[in-house]
Amino acid sequence: MKALVYHAPRLSQLGREARPRDPGADRRDRPDRLSHDLWDRPSHLKGDVPEVRPGTILGHEAVGTIVEIGAAVTTLEPGDRVLVSCITSCGRCAFCREGRYGLCTGGGGWIFGHVIDGLQAEYARVPFADTSVYKLPPELTDEQVLFLADILPTAFEVGVLNGGLAPGDTIAIVGAGPIGLATVLTAKLYTPGRIIAIDLADSRMEKARELGADVTINSATEDALARVMELTGGLGADVAVEAVGVPETFELCTELVRPGGRVANVGVHGHPATLHLEKLWIRDVTITTGLVDTVTTPRLLKLIVEGRLDARPFATHRFPMGETMAAYDTFAAAAETDALKVVLEAEPVSETRAESELALVGSND
Repeated sequence: MKALVYHAPRLSQLGREARPRDPGADRRDRPDRLSHDLWDRPSHLKGDVPEVRPGTILGHEAVGTIVEIGAAVTTLEPGDRVLVSCITSCGRCAFCREGRYGLCTGGGGWIFGHVIDGLQAEYARVPFADTSVYKLPPELTDEQVLFLADILPTAFEVGVLNGGLAPGDTIAIVGAGPIGLATVLTAKLYTPGRIIAIDLADSRMEKARELGADVTINSATEDALARVMELTGGLGADVAVEAVGVPETFELCTELVRPGGRVANVGVHGHPATLHLEKLWIRDVTITTGLVDTVTTPRLLKLIVEGRLDARPFATHRFPMGETMAAYDTFAAAAETDALKVVLEAEPVSETRAESELALVGSND
């Protein structure tokens, strides 16, 4: 099968890999499959995720059809079309019982493309299938649900909910990439008084306005801190969401937030950021961090089914599986291509099977 394999920072290659097998026959724990989506910040390729070993297949977001199940799977059958979440859950450990699946100590959590092979391949093995995938209504298209695999629950849980957004609040979102834009989209569910999006690219500012931002600030040409203070009567935002993952944007968020406000860090950081406690302690600022748990995925799926949430505008480019490297190039040149999320699609491998098929294994894997 075709699969995107990581070799070293800034070096990955689309190649041929063996199809995944039941780990009872292959203890390498190498799941593989077609991915429909590229991550918004390819941190693996930048070297920001050192746990990723050379030879690992990348990808952690997908929609596919089950072709095989392990002996422990009891709620799924071949032929089921499912969303594969970026987070898996053993369903048994203390953290999973609390709904904190991102912290799973039973072999789950963020494992795809991280500590085991990921989903940007024609087939994949999905551990803990009963508790880690979601059956999809037949009336929904792949692109309607694909972004439930990561960016929507990440933005909603780590940004909106961790930030304690309440009706009438002013929320400032620093970074209008896919995660920042998903924060704009899901923040509207809590009827904030004002949504402010801050970025360096005019094209992303335009997309932020399309998705519901009330005010956009291009920080390359405007003083974002001064503008937010002007908009809030000198107090600052009730909630500031960091959606980039670099020290400068995190520190900006701590300046944008009002006394008693909340900073929700969503971005994946590869370098240290300064925490100015000498200024923050007296302002009673709360700072939250976290990995998504995907506990809200069923709720968000229901909103999509009911037509209350539409994530399709995130898909700006589409490529066949065989052009994965061109897809990455398009994504890497987002400033020129205006790429947000790049969707990978596969061609049928036969008259009876599609390359977007999955091999799922059970929760005692």
